[in-house]
Amino acid sequence: MEIKIALAGNPNCGKTTLFNELTGSTQYVGNWPGVTVEKKDGLLKGHKDVIIQDLPGIYSLSPYTLEEKVSRRYLVQEQPDVILNIIDGTNIERNLYLTTQLIEVGIPVVLAINMMDLVDAWGDEIDLSKLSAALGCPIYKISALKGEGCLAAAEAALRIAQARKPPKEPPHVFTGSVEHTLAHIEESIADLVEPRNLRWYSVKVFERDKDITDGMAIPPELLRHLDMHIQDCEQEMDDDAESIIINQRYEYIEKLVAEAVHKKEAKHALTTSDKIDRIVTNRFLALPIFVAVMTVMYYISVTTVGGWATDWTNDVFFGEIVTDAANGFLESIAAPDWLSSLIVDGIIGGVGTVLGFVPQILLIFFFMSLLEDSGYMARVAFIMDRIFRKFGLSGKSFIPVLIGTGCGVPAIMAARTIEEQRDRRMTIMLATFIPCSAKTEIIGMVTSVFFPDSVFVAPAMYFLGIAIIILGGIALKKTKFFAGEPAPFVMELPAYHIPSFKGVLIHMWERARGFIVKAGTIIFTVCVIIWFLQAFNTSLEMVEDVEQSMLAGVGNTFAWIFSPLGLGDWKNTVAVISAFMAKEQAVGTLGILAGADPENEEAVFKGIAAMFTPLTAFTYMVLNLFDPPCLVAMATTAREMGDKKWAALAIGFQCMIGYGLAFVVYNLGGWAFYGTPFGIMQGIACVLVAVALYFILRPAAPYRKTVAAAQGTD
Repeated sequence: MEIKIALAGNPNCGKTTLFNELTGSTQYVGNWPGVTVEKKDGLLKGHKDVIIQDLPGIYSLSPYTLEEKVSRRYLVQEQPDVILNIIDGTNIERNLYLTTQLIEVGIPVVLAINMMDLVDAWGDEIDLSKLSAALGCPIYKISALKGEGCLAAAEAALRIAQARKPPKEPPHVFTGSVEHTLAHIEESIADLVEPRNLRWYSVKVFERDKDITDGMAIPPELLRHLDMHIQDCEQEMDDDAESIIINQRYEYIEKLVAEAVHKKEAKHALTTSDKIDRIVTNRFLALPIFVAVMTVMYYISVTTVGGWATDWTNDVFFGEIVTDAANGFLESIAAPDWLSSLIVDGIIGGVGTVLGFVPQILLIFFFMSLLEDSGYMARVAFIMDRIFRKFGLSGKSFIPVLIGTGCGVPAIMAARTIEEQRDRRMTIMLATFIPCSAKTEIIGMVTSVFFPDSVFVAPAMYFLGIAIIILGGIALKKTKFFAGEPAPFVMELPAYHIPSFKGVLIHMWERARGFIVKAGTIIFTVCVIIWFLQAFNTSLEMVEDVEQSMLAGVGNTFAWIFSPLGLGDWKNTVAVISAFMAKEQAVGTLGILAGADPENEEAVFKGIAAMFTPLTAFTYMVLNLFDPPCLVAMATTAREMGDKKWAALAIGFQCMIGYGLAFVVYNLGGWAFYGTPFGIMQGIACVLVAVALYFILRPAAPYRKTVAAAQGTD
């Protein structure tokens, strides 16, 4: 019989690290039904029928975010067999707030107090027996990072689930008139809910949680009667119902911690994390340090180690091993020329060129995972919130931007955590300007072929993306559609720690896998289509001169659109259109259009170099970084916007930014660095710059003044 163990805990409590430790390589990722929140399941090591479910990180079961709603719906409606509640031992007071709610749900709970290595290092002591007796559930000390105690806690949860015993009565968290009112509610609704959930439902009724009460079928007369009792309690406590519950929970937790947790004196001394934060979050040093970290990351991933690995992958693996094997097999079966061309030139030449950049992608994701798991990226969000807020943007918008370094689709979905609709829509419009994995491949290709000796081109594109997000946000915020104060941003800064190497590798692979899967599906399909259009004419006859192919005809039809960007050659145009469908396809298309022997990486790169000048290559890169990311992301944008007009506005805005930037780069870049005479195009580029500056620097929309006047501050 299948047993489900749900991992629940606050963000940054080490839940994901524990999940990786318990499941290893058995993980599978999807979405929760009906929503875009990620769902991660895995099998407990050594068991074929025990599923570990990693719930989204939440602070409460009184939901304000989509993640909290998803977790609550799952725990209350689907009910796993047992909950393994992960608690950050270094911040036990705040973490126990969720624990008191989980126990009330009526599902057996096992507590796993994580980061005990840090607790011990600080000299603090946690009396597990007192905590366990008070909360009525077993408690285990673990260190998910070091893998200590993890399986023991999971096995204990499994034993409880197998015993099928009802959970103990929840602890008496509430007192006085609150407990009296809750007891009356329990007695009144006892026939409407399961006995083990009774306490949780009574608290929700007391809080007037409409999402819950609407689904309980409480008779209107009874609901009005109960509300009168709740109002009496509110008058006596001189507070609203929800605040009363929150305050009494924390009063209970404060007493419990005072009895069971003994902290070492002299806590005024700075911790190691505090000392590091005094430098990396310093008002003046934070941004230069961030720039230096990202520059080093791209230097290793793209310019040096990643570049060497990419060269070997293209030259040796695809250039010799794969191509020689394919040619040998095709010759042995006397394959026709068209089939040999399809496999060697189309598939290996296209998909192989794309996969050749996988080492760079893996290294970037490896370093990003290191930075995230160490706790540094949480500081980056804090640093960027400080910068974003000066320009009227919410720090919450930076979380989707961080996710966008992997893929634009989940970045767009992540904007759902932003409560304000205007800020959410603006984030969707801006988040994909950060280079994703597919765009990183374009950066790697352009850098490798046209700027091999430059250390700064690759990281400059990352920071240009952030600059465009900030400047675009400033301009949008000054319109009537997005005017208003940014949404508040609260984020916990976890203690620094050395990342788990295993966890980093898992995160790296999870991100890179999607890119590789695309190479095996979408890119494979598009490469075959492009090869076919390049190899045949409209009469379906194979052509020796590519200028006579259907592909050339398609490119020449649309070349006029990209001619002002220096990309008017039909090959350049086809590469742009291909990238518009999927950024991952850009390099594969160029590999096919290069017309060189795919066995010779140097010849392929020379073929690509012949299609561009350094200026047009840079323009091509800028265009692809800032126009809409791909068809899938555009479809996601349309769905998340929930309105056709807003979807069209978002995609149109991205097209305008991408095309406009590329136009300015090509025309002013040619005039400034390549001796192009100043003409009409350069004049138009100057006008575009002036218009952009106007929208960025102009006064804010009247909406802000109206709000200020209403508050008496204008």
